[in-house]
Amino acid sequence: MTRPASNPENRLRTTVLGERPQERMEAYGASVLSDTELLTLLLRNGTQGMDVLSLASGLITEAGSLAGLLGWKEHDFRRFKGVGHVKALQLVAVMEVVRRVFVQQQGEAPLLNRPELILNYLFPLTSGLAVEKFWVLSLNRRNRLIRCSEITSGTATTTLAHPREVYREALRLSATAVVCAHNHPSGDPAPSAADIQVTRQLRESAKTLDIVLLDHVIVGRVAADPNGLGYYSFRSAGML
Repeated sequence: MTRPASNPENRLRTTVLGERPQERMEAYGASVLSDTELLTLLLRNGTQGMDVLSLASGLITEAGSLAGLLGWKEHDFRRFKGVGHVKALQLVAVMEVVRRVFVQQQGEAPLLNRPELILNYLFPLTSGLAVEKFWVLSLNRRNRLIRCSEITSGTATTTLAHPREVYREALRLSATAVVCAHNHPSGDPAPSAADIQVTRQLRESAKTLDIVLLDHVIVGRVAADPNGLGYYSFRSAGML
């Protein structure tokens, strides 16, 4: 069980009156609160030997950031003392709400004809993921999204996508083009030899099926990308 470093003092109790998260939010609004303070309000209380501020801080530290919690499941939260079954489910539900808000802000049928637009759409799906997943974005004639389908979910180091699985959904939806995408949990979006091989297979299959493979985008993180983009586009690299 993960246990954030304990503090003999209860940080919430020792916080000056008027400076506690709920009081600050009532006085100044949610935007002034730190990530830790916002999460504290969601958690509501800690446990014996672990005050709620320390618990919130420990969760964010373990995830790397508040955004890193988006990919957490119930068992991830329950590794922390003070987060039981119900609280873990509540936190997972909050993270799912955040994901859906991100997606819905894209609009009913977002235009996905450039890697930057594809990256923006995929961000809530890929943020915080510890395993590699592969998606197919089925597009209409105007390159607007019909449906996003998760094809495979792999281990922490590998995933596979067969052209048959990739194009089955696109054909069923009468899509005229597809964008393939997957994430690299390491954050470095540089393609592996397997990624290049899969892309070649997808490119040849698309020609046979008369479907446009518009792009294959690998999603990483800006901080881990030597090129500072946070993604790799096979189309931009001239490989499609």
